[in-house]
Formats: sequence, structure tokens, C-alpha cells
Amino acid sequence: MWMSSGQNQTWVSEFILLGFSSDPTTNRTLFSAFLLLYLSSVLGNGLIITLVYLDIHLHTPMYFFLCILSLLDIGCVTTTMPQMLVHLLSLSQTISFAGCWLQMYIFGALALTECILLVVMAFDRYVAICSPLRYTVILSWGLCTQLSAGTWACGFFFSLIHTFFTMRLPYCGPNRVNHYFCEGPSVRNLACMDTHVVEMVDSVISVFMVVAPLSLIVASYIRIAQAILKFKSMQARCKAFSTCASHLTVITFFYAPATYIYMKPVSRYSPERDKQISLFYNVFTVLLNPVVYSLRNKDIKGAFLKVIGKGRVAW
Repeated sequence: MWMSSGQNQTWVSEFILLGFSSDPTTNRTLFSAFLLLYLSSVLGNGLIITLVYLDIHLHTPMYFFLCILSLLDIGCVTTTMPQMLVHLLSLSQTISFAGCWLQMYIFGALALTECILLVVMAFDRYVAICSPLRYTVILSWGLCTQLSAGTWACGFFFSLIHTFFTMRLPYCGPNRVNHYFCEGPSVRNLACMDTHVVEMVDSVISVFMVVAPLSLIVASYIRIAQAILKFKSMQARCKAFSTCASHLTVITFFYAPATYIYMKPVSRYSPERDKQISLFYNVFTVLLNPVVYSLRNKDIKGAFLKVIGKGRVAW
């Protein structure tokens, strides 16, 4: 669908999201698979939030930030997956210009917030291992609240800049987005003017929201590793490394594909490959996060068994 600018120029008023396939049979199979993944992701992360809320022993800074991570993951996957599921069964795969704007903004805000949150979680592990006796003093609930608010503010602010510069470009030609949701690089590729300035803006944002946070995380874990190696007890070393393993796994799952998507040169843009990689960090990472934290975390396992036990008693 097109609308006129009044100067013999037409502008896109909606986009067509091509998704993964145009074959109805394949789409029905994908619908079943993605619906299962979506429900599992929401239920898994929702379970983490519920367990932390119900078990008073989990009311610590570490699990407070874990709850926020789960909330962000639920938000990210819900921003994209329900619409993709509808498109898999529908003849129409369109999204309005305003809807695309909103989807790009919310997804970007939640993803960028998660980038900063992972730094905060690394700081939490640093304090817990390097200054265990002062852990609750340093990471007071006041500071935790401020850090949480700061991550959300940064995410939504930088996403607004990214979305504004991307969606203010003139889209007067093709409106078929080779993606399953309105991701910035895929939409920007359809602009009918040079996008060099917008690419520069995105590069600056990537430095602040990807490179800088990742550098801080690496620096934190270097200090953590140095502190752990000073422990005399092998058991203490293993326990300390174990508490960091879940966080490091989540960081790898999240940052590796995100860095590839947003930090690679424009000349290496590949719609099909980028679409698959986006699916990994948008869907599979969200699904794996609660699995990683529950399998390697005795506190989460204990809270789950406690809730199950209370449920059996109630019955």
C-alpha cells in the first residue's frame, strides 16, 4: 500500500514481512515449532520470576537482576513472535508503517536494556566474589533500584535514537522486508536514499551499547578470575567459577549473534543469514536462559522443589 506526498512521489504506508517461507505446508510446520518455542520461553522465564518472588531466600541482588533479565526476555520474544505466528497462518503478511516503527522501537529498547543489564550482573558477580563480606552493603536495594532504572533508561533512550533515524528515511520504493520482524538493518536496506549517516549513527550506538558493555564485562571477569585463583581451597574455586558459569553462558549466547548483526560492515549484509542469526538470539537464547540458570543453580532448583512440595501438601 502506498500514499502520495503531493509531489508525484509515493511513500510506503506499510511493509510486507517475508518471514521464512511462502509455502503453506512449511508455514504450518513452522507455526507449530515456533508456537512451542514461544510458549516454552514465556513459561520458563515466567517460572524464574515466580520462584524468585515466592522464595524469600532468593530476595538478593543477584536474583533481582535475574528477574529483570527474564522480564526483558519475555518482552523481546513477545514483541516479535506473536505477529510472526499470525503471519505464518495468514494470507497477509503486512505491518503498518506505525506498527513497524513501534515494533522496532520496543524490541530495540528491550534488547539494548539487556546489553546494559548484563554488565550490571557482571558487576554483581564481581562484588560477590571479590568483596563477599561487603556484598549486601555495596549492593544495597537502593543501588540495585538505581542500576535497574538506569539500564531501562539507557535502553529506551538509545533505541529511540536508532528508530527515529531509521524510520525517518524516505521509503518510496520496495516495501518487502526480508525478515520476520522490523529489524533496523533489514528495513533500512529498503530506503530510497543514501543511508550512510544512519549507518554512522548506528555504529556509534553499537560502540556505546555493545562494545563498551562487552569490554566492561571482560574487565570484570578478568578481575574475578584473578580473585578466584587466589583462593587456597580448590572447592572454593570450583564454587566461585560455578556461580559465574551461567552468566558467562548467557553473555555468549546474547552477545555473539548481536555483535555479528550490528557490528559487521554493511557490505557483508546477508538477509537470509541475518534472519537466522536474529532468530537465534531473539528466540533460542530466550529459551535457553532459564534452562542455563536452573540447571546450574541449586537455589533455583531448591525453590522449585519447595513450591512443588507445598503444592502437593495443599492437594
